[in-house]
Amino acid sequence: MGSYREEKDFLGVVSVPAEALYGIFTRRALDNFMISGLRIDWEFIKTLAQIKKASALANNELGLLDDELCEAIGRAADEVISGRHEGEFPLDVFQAGAGTPWNMNMNEVLANRANQILGAALGEYRPVHPNDHFNMAQSSNDVIPNAIRITA
Repeated sequence: MGSYREEKDFLGVVSVPAEALYGIFTRRALDNFMISGLRIDWEFIKTLAQIKKASALANNELGLLDDELCEAIGRAADEVISGRHEGEFPLDVFQAGAGTPWNMNMNEVLANRANQILGAALGEYRPVHPNDHFNMAQSSNDVIPNAIRITA
């Protein structure tokens, strides 16, 4: 059995594989919504990463996200867009919550990878946080329908 890190939120503590870029929300979705064993198309994942990068650039331009964090987020998104980290998106194609699990999976992967780029540890979500920096001025109800439309 591999090693794990513990992540904590308002619902409690969850063990996440130590080297995983995804986090607690994705782990819970895996535990609760493995319905078909089918994964979402990789083009959707790449499109979602493009949307997250565009949002970071817009928030940087508006002065809401500093240059260092924007650069790290952009690099992390570019890695996903280029095809890296495919194994970090393990969620079932059938989900609950209007795509919130996919949105949070992407947020966690990009936040953890951006933090690695900045020299921080996985799962600590500092300085880049999956909610504070990736859901800034957007929500699952914004990004998921847009990613579906763009991908289609």
